[in-house]
Amino acid sequence: MRIIRSIRTAPALPEGCVLTIGNFDGLHRGHQAVIERVRERATELGRPAALMTFDPTPRAFFMPDDPPPRLSSLREKMEDAAALGIDVFVRARFDRAFAQLSPEAFLDDLIARRLGARAILVGRDFRFGHRRSGDIHTLERFAEARGVELLPVPDVCVDGERVSSTRVRHRLQAGDVEQAARLLGRAYRVSGRVVGGERLGRTLGFPTANLRLERPSALRYGVYAVRVRLADDSWHIGAASFGVRPTVNGRDELLEIYVLDFSGDLYGQRIDVFFKHFVRAEEHYDSLDALTRQMHADVAEVGRLLDNTSSR
Repeated sequence: MRIIRSIRTAPALPEGCVLTIGNFDGLHRGHQAVIERVRERATELGRPAALMTFDPTPRAFFMPDDPPPRLSSLREKMEDAAALGIDVFVRARFDRAFAQLSPEAFLDDLIARRLGARAILVGRDFRFGHRRSGDIHTLERFAEARGVELLPVPDVCVDGERVSSTRVRHRLQAGDVEQAARLLGRAYRVSGRVVGGERLGRTLGFPTANLRLERPSALRYGVYAVRVRLADDSWHIGAASFGVRPTVNGRDELLEIYVLDFSGDLYGQRIDVFFKHFVRAEEHYDSLDALTRQMHADVAEVGRLLDNTSSR
């Protein structure tokens, strides 16, 4: 997959593309249907299938002190897009200059001149350009004038409701990672590099791999049964505790994973954590003995939920 890290400075795509545009947070089943349609049309036209996304999201840019929870980091989004068969991943760096682009400049300079879009698929509520002044009708006029095809948006429903990133967030906020997985088409995951911790788990006999999250998460605080993919692509089962830890600058969300079937040093490795089951809510304990007893109970429950014959 070709990655364009800055749409405004990258060379033009000489062959053009079939393009979809959006935030694509989580790349859930609705997004996957969009990508499948884009790939089909790209194959028919003999053009690459391209996905453009905004980083940061417009809402995160305009609300830096209260960024919305994200389902996926930019890196995770790239990895998932590649796995879904996207040929060109386009990052539109959303900054003040980008926010000032008129709808006409967005369409003429970026979509037509740089990407050479032959066909486009966006949601009916897609807004773009300065103060969100461009909408689907603006795009329709542009497409008609340029001979660009607008593709229909496929609808994907689960339990009678349209799949959306908002629905996934609500399920995660409730700790319902199994229903979130139905909407995503796979288990919700968090990726990151293992960092040093307080080593309390090691003292209690449960050494943990610690991930400091790179983005605000919608996930409910608590303990989860997880599957862990290590840097060598091996799979393991684990008990993960997700919560908040105080820091010098305030509080950080921290994910601590005890990998049941692994012995070794994971410090510095990049790992993927897939959330399979919610075990219990976050609690506080008056003593280390009480905490240790609970950790033994958590590990036993995770072992019951995720035995070695379970699917990934």
